Amino acid sequence: QVQLVESGGGLVQTGGSLRVSCVASGRTFSNSAMGWFRQAPGKEREFVAAISSSGTYTNTNYANTVKGRFTISRDNAKNTVYLQMNSLKPEDTAVYYCAADPAGKFPTSSYVRDYYYWGQGTQVTVSS
Repeated sequence: QVQLVESGGGLVQTGGSLRVSCVASGRTFSNSAMGWFRQAPGKEREFVAAISSSGTYTNTNYANTVKGRFTISRDNAKNTVYLQMNSLKPEDTAVYYCAADPAGKFPTSSYVRDYYYWGQGTQVTVSS
């Protein structure tokens, strides 16, 4: 069983920055591929960013809408994955969810179905 707890959401102005964090329980974090998704009211959950399990090379993947503005990273010593969000826009407003693929079977996947564990989400609001 893996539990994911997000934090760091809040209210920020357009152009501002925010970093959200996700702490994972369990001893398999370093083997897990991790992802961030978001869901705005009335819309489907959408992919934001993903990072592969740790190894010789750690790969990342980003949605086109956030590429160049958001950065995903992980700290295995802290069982934590981060999403640094810069140059925020009102359309980035959503609940942000952390997700884990504990076997690392689908590295950097952008599909909801490839993640087994999900956090409760953290609200990010960007004011215009």
